[in-house]
Amino acid sequence: MPEEPSLPTRGLRFWNLRKVVYKEARVNIHDLNRAAWDKEVEEGENPYTKVVSSEQIAAAKAGRWALYLSDCKPVPANWFPPLEHAKVLCLASGGGQQAPIFAALGADVTLLDASPNQLAQDRYVAQRDGLTIQTLEGDMADLSILQSDYFDLIFNPVSTIFVPELKPIWHECYRVLKAQGTLMTGFMNPDEFIFDVEALDHQKALVVKHPLPYIEHETLSPEQIETYRLEKRMFHFSHTMEAQLGGLLEAGFIITGFYEDRRPKEDENPIRHYMPSYYVVKAQKN
Repeated sequence: MPEEPSLPTRGLRFWNLRKVVYKEARVNIHDLNRAAWDKEVEEGENPYTKVVSSEQIAAAKAGRWALYLSDCKPVPANWFPPLEHAKVLCLASGGGQQAPIFAALGADVTLLDASPNQLAQDRYVAQRDGLTIQTLEGDMADLSILQSDYFDLIFNPVSTIFVPELKPIWHECYRVLKAQGTLMTGFMNPDEFIFDVEALDHQKALVVKHPLPYIEHETLSPEQIETYRLEKRMFHFSHTMEAQLGGLLEAGFIITGFYEDRRPKEDENPIRHYMPSYYVVKAQKN
């Protein structure tokens, strides 16, 4: 396996994975969702844990590639800056899918994810296909290990539904990007969370149940939370459009691109017939 490049860091003494960013519950949610994603990798059924093939890597090197921030629509090719030698941060993007494609395209890739098992998927692809990917285990809301004004591109697939607050994430992204650098991020349509998940899963019925914004652990009893912990289930947060788009603007970004996406047919979720499930944003640092 190629040697991992040196970290684009401000010094390891600033790094503390368990640093409390907002409140004590923040760390607990981070740890619980990290364990849940590790379990998903072990079980091998979640599509976001399945690595790209050697054929896909070879195709990317030959100029045939696509990258996704949502389920169905690829990110438009004209959104990307020149990628050869570009400094790319794949944020909360483990699973052996996006980072290896960027590396195959000649980018200088740093990958940060909360899940050790998801990061291991990327290291596996790197070793298999002779790629160089720097992997970091950490919290997307705390990028203090990374230099300011360093990256040309941050690529962030749908992941903000697993964290309780967005403001620190957008401010950290703004800090580590170079001037005129680009953030591409996908997020869930907050309106999805108004529906009863059990009715959707078992009856394919749209039953309105939850007020928004949805904070999953606040809808659960202590006994249910303990069940989630023991079964290593994920905790979700809907957030609001104000927190998503308004938060980007407040951090200093200019929004330069936007599109919607729906769930795939294979999902069998009836929501896809009525509204998009994903929004994808391109934002630029001034």
